[in-house]
Amino acid sequence: MPTQCSTEQFDFARVEGHKVVASFDGGTITSDAGALLLGQTNRVVRLVDRFAGCFCDRRRPDLIEHSVPTLVGQRLYGMALGYEDLNDHDHLRHDPLFAVMAGKLRARRPDCAAVAGKSTLNRLELSKPEPTRYHKISYDAAAVEALFVDLFVEAHAAAPDRIILDLDATDDPIHGDQEGRFFHGYYDSYCYLPLYIFCGRHLLAAKLRRANIDASAGAIEEIERIAGQIRTRWPKVGILLRADSGFAREALMTWCEANDIDYLFGLAKNDRLIGEIAAELAAAAKDSEQSGKPARRFKDFSYKTLSSWSCERRVIGKAEWMTPSLAESDDMSMRAKAKAATSAKAAAIDPDRPAGRANPRFVVTSLPVETHAARDLYETLYCARGEMENRIKECQLDLFADRTSAHTMRANQLRLWFASMAYVLVSALRRIGLAKTRFADATCGTIRLKILKVGALVRISVRRIKFSMASAFPYTDVFAAAWATLDKAAR
Repeated sequence: MPTQCSTEQFDFARVEGHKVVASFDGGTITSDAGALLLGQTNRVVRLVDRFAGCFCDRRRPDLIEHSVPTLVGQRLYGMALGYEDLNDHDHLRHDPLFAVMAGKLRARRPDCAAVAGKSTLNRLELSKPEPTRYHKISYDAAAVEALFVDLFVEAHAAAPDRIILDLDATDDPIHGDQEGRFFHGYYDSYCYLPLYIFCGRHLLAAKLRRANIDASAGAIEEIERIAGQIRTRWPKVGILLRADSGFAREALMTWCEANDIDYLFGLAKNDRLIGEIAAELAAAAKDSEQSGKPARRFKDFSYKTLSSWSCERRVIGKAEWMTPSLAESDDMSMRAKAKAATSAKAAAIDPDRPAGRANPRFVVTSLPVETHAARDLYETLYCARGEMENRIKECQLDLFADRTSAHTMRANQLRLWFASMAYVLVSALRRIGLAKTRFADATCGTIRLKILKVGALVRISVRRIKFSMASAFPYTDVFAAAWATLDKAAR
């Protein structure tokens, strides 16, 4: 039963002589009625049951009140609706919306709610490979990883000619004594260093890693697994890897070249690379002086490191000269002193050069010059990599992928996967249900705020369960369109 709350009444300012009061005595009301669309989305992609199938349940069947699909679904829907803390579920388990989503209106035992509380969900997250007295549910990591790729492939009606896989590492700050805790100098904090792999808006991998490693550590194993699974379904698909300079490593590039996979990686600048584009930098500086605007030129050349690379590779250099105002604002946001020192070397041109500074950038690629000109390759193809940053922000800021506060890395990896699966579910709602609405490109946070957070009075009778949603809801047309599309897809 829900905790008996005080009948305290809250008084507010009068309106036209009327006393304004409030109290928590509304009864069976939910603030998350829009989540019914998430349930409809789950009918289409079957995410909850398939994710639950990645767990092994060693509990006694005759003593089970909450099945693994119920627990998994409750956690996913909770995170999608903004409830990242397990403590929230001690109250949410009495919300009729969560009972309906679980397909279970009441518990068999009189002392239980229809869905689980914080303690049961906590035992799920703290599962161990081998069962113990209190932890009898464990997950199969390989099955979870494969499910991300299966869901990605199934989202396409036909095999594409080429896919672009974006790789990136990001920081996941930790504030306790978690297993695998290390200080990362670049991020200036104790953190994990998870590896994300996306294809557009599709999440293919979210791997939790310690922070005392190179950004590219484990990338070959992840790409080998993902590419193998994709090419089993799409044998002729072309694959391009795209990432920043943290992934421009000999081992990864050599592996790509040996396995018919193209790559486009940022390349950290050095004096030799800057010397290669010295003439282009001088020309860009002259162009900028004449126009008063930033100017850039490109150079395509072959390059090999002194010792780490096994062969020459194609490199594109962007020789950009920034105007004083842009240079100043860029310095403010990108560590001014370090940039200024680099710029002094980077210029490598006449001492009486115009005001502003050089901003050289480089990429290394296996793509041929015949089909990918230097400027287009950099400006159109490589710079689009920045869109992946928005996807990571959705996972971490909107769906709490950085809430890894459990003690063990195994438990924190599961937390990361719960958040990632919640992203996949909301992304499927966006891709299928909201595709032809004004929220087709909305972030997960916007979808939650605008579509999922709908107040409703819940009436349960013998024949039906009715959610009477707020009449003043401003997006009824979007809700109706999403329902119609999802209902058709589910059928």
